Amino acid sequence: MAAQAQHDSAVESVHAHDSVRERETGVEQAHLDRVYRRLEEKIHEAEFLMRDAARRGQVGTPGALAERDAQVFRAGIHLNRLNNEFEDFLFGRIDLLRGKDGKKGPDGAYTAVEPAEGVVREDGTADIAETLHIGRIGVLDEDYAPLVIDWRAPAAAPFYRSTPVDPGRVVRRRVIRSKGRRVLGVEDDLMRPELKAFLDGDELPVIGDGALMAALGRARGHTMRDIVASIQAEQDLVIRAPAASVTYVEGGPGTGKTAVALHRAAYLLYQDRRRYAGGILIVSPTPLLVAYTEGVLPSLGEEGQVAIRAIGSLVDGAEATVYDTPSVARAKGSYRMLKVLRKAARGALEVNEPPTRLRVVAFGRRLELESAELDRIRHTALGGTAPVNLLRPRARRLLLDALWAKSGGAGRHTDPELAAELRSSFDEDVTGEDSFIAFLDAWWPELTPGAVLAAMADERRLGRWARRILNPGEVRRVARSLRRDGHSVHDIALLDELQAILGTPARPRRKRELDPLDQLTGLEELMPVREESQRERAERLAQERTEYAHVIVDEAQDLTPMQWRMVGRRGRHATWTVVGDPAQSSWSDPDEAAEARDEALGTRPRRRFELTVNYRNPAEIAELASKVLALAMPGAKAPSAVRSTGVEPRYAVADGGFGHTVREEAARLLDRVDGTVGVVVAMNRREEARRWLAGLGDRVVALGSLEAKGLEYDATLVVSPAEIADESPAGLRVLYVALTRATQQLTVVSGERDEPDASGVPDLLRD
Repeated sequence: MAAQAQHDSAVESVHAHDSVRERETGVEQAHLDRVYRRLEEKIHEAEFLMRDAARRGQVGTPGALAERDAQVFRAGIHLNRLNNEFEDFLFGRIDLLRGKDGKKGPDGAYTAVEPAEGVVREDGTADIAETLHIGRIGVLDEDYAPLVIDWRAPAAAPFYRSTPVDPGRVVRRRVIRSKGRRVLGVEDDLMRPELKAFLDGDELPVIGDGALMAALGRARGHTMRDIVASIQAEQDLVIRAPAASVTYVEGGPGTGKTAVALHRAAYLLYQDRRRYAGGILIVSPTPLLVAYTEGVLPSLGEEGQVAIRAIGSLVDGAEATVYDTPSVARAKGSYRMLKVLRKAARGALEVNEPPTRLRVVAFGRRLELESAELDRIRHTALGGTAPVNLLRPRARRLLLDALWAKSGGAGRHTDPELAAELRSSFDEDVTGEDSFIAFLDAWWPELTPGAVLAAMADERRLGRWARRILNPGEVRRVARSLRRDGHSVHDIALLDELQAILGTPARPRRKRELDPLDQLTGLEELMPVREESQRERAERLAQERTEYAHVIVDEAQDLTPMQWRMVGRRGRHATWTVVGDPAQSSWSDPDEAAEARDEALGTRPRRRFELTVNYRNPAEIAELASKVLALAMPGAKAPSAVRSTGVEPRYAVADGGFGHTVREEAARLLDRVDGTVGVVVAMNRREEARRWLAGLGDRVVALGSLEAKGLEYDATLVVSPAEIADESPAGLRVLYVALTRATQQLTVVSGERDEPDASGVPDLLRD
């Protein structure tokens, strides 16, 4: 009982820390305001240098002109860089103990890696000696003290490399989320949870999961300390695992899988920047989780080294904006679609009624190829293994061969050289004719993935291509889904597959547009091409890159076979980190997905890790969720919850419609927690739920069951467990996910379909 009392006391401390979030956000806002004032001063300095350089040109000597040009160039580069990096550039902070030595680097920060002896006092307290803010560029104040450390500088390395097992001088690592000049929020990682640190005489405040770790780490008694140590140790093993193979990480809700994967990206990049210059790709299942991911490690997007993409945003120029019904998603995500797409890519050549006769004039004769001959030529051309668009030259050659045979030119010369010369002349004459060019464009058009997908929207046509692959009901539903506006997340994988099936003909390279700065007199001799900004380089590399050196797949259990093929194409020569939990899978055929995953990962050796401690959910919520886990995956073991709040899940019953009850219960949760409230509904109720919650403020979020994956809220309201469980064959696993999003409180609202008992407990959640 004493241990439980200590445990509850630690949790109460966590809730107390929640109330300082707004104050700490204000502290970072004040620092950001100071940084922007300094940036404006630097911009004015650069503009002054530009004007001063222009005046120097009036001297008229060749030396003065060259000096003017060089100064204009340097000032222009500096001004351009400041303007490009002016927005959203501050993202991190580290609070450090005093180091072993007092040496300072060129950016004004101390260079010591390890703390000095005796900095931690016998009573377990210590003072913060140095605070560093990390950003896109370095900024010094008027006295040359660092306001912001450039993220690439050695002094910034502890922000990425520090872990609870090997913290170095770092006590607290803070992620700062900002938009323009406004700080949106902060989130802390505590590297030394057992330490009571002071900053300017006050105890160091800790926000988010770091606050929980601090409370647990300082709890009296060995049990809590052992739990914290186990969390740190098992996560650190994953973060620092060698990257020469596939690192596969499994863990239930609340075990920190996503955070571990992201810190692994940082660790790999900063341990071996040269090796990972080919880029790291982080794939998340939903845009909401991408937003969270960018908030945790926003700096990694710099210089094109890390791309953070939702699975529905992996194809350039296409974005998933709608959701498929579960039955359509199962058809589109299945391996069966590969056969359908291959047939559709070839069948799409004939969608626009290609010409059935070819007529040309050569050697003074009119030559014709009729429909049957053209069909044979097409069939022969499509017998090749190359992508459809890249088979066009083969089809062109076969057409010319057939016309040459009809011309009788093959028998005119016995001399091989003369015969070859005549054939070359024939080909040149025919391919130069407008009628031949127009015929080839119509008979073998260049296909795009979008055009083929649009052709599949015709139910009769799709039925021919999918015969004996999809059943008539699936054909009808898939065709209907392709006729609506917008792509679904499953359409994106189909577009990517079609791109591989079709291929892209080579394009001439576009010339780089000259910058006006390049035209200044004398600059071409000094430096012919202006320097790219970091952001410009990131955008260019992201556009050019199709494969990566390391791929991290978050919530991997949700990827369909077709999505695994899409991700696999981006990591053919990569090392991998795959993070998932089979118990949370929303895909109906895990065995088929596992086969596709193994195909994507190839023969690389696997290194497996398991995260076993749930430090997100209180034990009361975790216990309720485990009832659904037992139904969804009998025999599966849930991660161990490390804390208890004493607050049991609440049950409410909606009489008639859900709207009034859901709004009332959401408002109740908003009064009881300082942070966010997530309202999780079946996918087909998303828009309806947003209307129920209108006017309650931006702390409450309505989301569909599939959108909740990987996210967490201070409180969660789950609407109709039966509706969520029945919306797909994987519905019970999806419900398990929905019930494990809350860090503090959970409310379940039941309808008639849930068959609640007298206490409001729905049938699925009863013992």
